[in-house]
Amino acid sequence: MTEHILFVAPEQAGMRLDQLIAQSGLLSRSLAQKLIEAGDILLDGNVVNKKSSVKDGSQITVRLPDPVAYKAVPEDIPLDIVYEDTQLLVVNKPKGMVVHPAAGHYEGTLVHALLHHCGDSLSGINGVMRPGIIHRIDKDTSGLLLVAKTDIAHAKLSLQLRDHSLSRIYYAVVYGQPKADSGQIDLPIGRHPKERKKMAVLTSGGRDAITDYEVIERLRGFAVLKLKLHTGRTHQIRVHMSHLGHPLVGDVLYGPKKVITETRGQCLHAATLGFVHPTTGKRLLFESELPDYFIRFVLKYR
Repeated sequence: MTEHILFVAPEQAGMRLDQLIAQSGLLSRSLAQKLIEAGDILLDGNVVNKKSSVKDGSQITVRLPDPVAYKAVPEDIPLDIVYEDTQLLVVNKPKGMVVHPAAGHYEGTLVHALLHHCGDSLSGINGVMRPGIIHRIDKDTSGLLLVAKTDIAHAKLSLQLRDHSLSRIYYAVVYGQPKADSGQIDLPIGRHPKERKKMAVLTSGGRDAITDYEVIERLRGFAVLKLKLHTGRTHQIRVHMSHLGHPLVGDVLYGPKKVITETRGQCLHAATLGFVHPTTGKRLLFESELPDYFIRFVLKYR
């Protein structure tokens, strides 16, 4: 078990304990709440509840469990590693690979491959199901993914994800022709009120979600878009584009009932990833070429 000590600054007095820990970048708010309830986060040496507020100068002790390998045996699955050092990896995930274990996917995930490749050298902040995972992309989305090897790297990279300094650019093919050549979609996203497997644009209760788009090429009946995420909500690009009336080609969840199957899922690729290295402070930028399935579709309808 690793202990981290935080001290409450004057301007943080009165904040909820879980909120302050999330703001520090050490843990997500949901994970902080779980650790508080388990008694692994102490306020001035005392066990408290997640709604407790903090005082100026108070000491917060955060006890992080040691990284534990997922119960499944690590699997020798080839990884397309774009970059790796002692702190992190950048992986080019293929279409069809699930990022972490979940119901119905307890083998063959990216996490299984990472456990084999990295051994014990993965951040344990997200627990045994998501060791090292900073952000995720959907099973049928291809492209770049950032993985942390140490808790410190995880905390600093997660903070960049929350303050939107971690840059992510995607390319997609959508149905139809957007009227404008570029624009910004600023519409809140939350769980669909009736279909629990889906997310939706909500008029109330959703979380802020902002996506920039630019039309790169207009095809016969389709368009190639470049998209920049300012936030990272679940299915954000898929939901925003569907709401605009231009769902992603191949999207079985948000697209038309008659789905194009040749792309084997949504035609969406995480092409660019930029961030500040957690220990060197150097700005890094990585790019991934469009995969074959994407290029074949574009050429067919050009």
